[in-house]
Amino acid sequence: MTIDLAKVEATLLRAAEAAAAHTLPLFRTSLGVDNKLDSGFDPVTEADRGAETVIRAVIAEAFPDHAIIGEEWGSSGDSDYTWIIDPVDGTRAFISGAPVWGTLIGFAHKGVAISGLMSQPFIGETFLAVPGRSTYLRNGQTTPNRTSGQTELAPSRVFTTTPALFRTPELMSKWTAIESATRLQRFGMDCYGYALLAAGHADLVVEPFLNTYDIAALVPIIREAGGAIACWDGSDPTPGGNVVAAATPELLEKALTLVNAS
Repeated sequence: MTIDLAKVEATLLRAAEAAAAHTLPLFRTSLGVDNKLDSGFDPVTEADRGAETVIRAVIAEAFPDHAIIGEEWGSSGDSDYTWIIDPVDGTRAFISGAPVWGTLIGFAHKGVAISGLMSQPFIGETFLAVPGRSTYLRNGQTTPNRTSGQTELAPSRVFTTTPALFRTPELMSKWTAIESATRLQRFGMDCYGYALLAAGHADLVVEPFLNTYDIAALVPIIREAGGAIACWDGSDPTPGGNVVAAATPELLEKALTLVNAS
């Protein structure tokens, strides 16, 4: 079975538009927040649940035989083709009014993400990838995404959502090694950090404990922009795990060597 990639691209954009119609009216409002954890804090809102519902509807209409994995509503279907959804990646940012959250929609074939979209509708930015192309869309204009081309650790700009994710001494030693080896560190970016890497404004993103819906959409956005991304053991990150994304394969290799030596 072959897949119509133009239809995949159109579905990604249509699903993101449907999600934005649900999330934007709720952003920077006093909406209720539920906690998904008995201990700790993993927030979820009406924006998350409603956006995933409409994304699923768009996908099901276009590709009724495909499987879907979503953060809020779980898995459905069984197919070599799977759509992977995080309706609001960065819910903490969303409920804090910070426009670094995004809607993530990935498309995988046999477990490897080949197309993906990150939409930040408040700013009006979309980062989109299909095989052979990673693009940035804003105000009706489309430009190619290209990573910075950085190959060295010392001048690199590195993002992680928060150092608190490195919550064991072993993990913290890995973050400390990256922090010490690089020029600039920035926090709190969620999916937006990966998008900025694809656009050439950051050089590394290092994060542990990612789920497939946190990363699948971002994998092709980075790869098709000339970047490289892998789990710390070198495996494909589509299923999730501990992840490094880098501007170049050379920089990825150096970052992986560093985290695995620490």
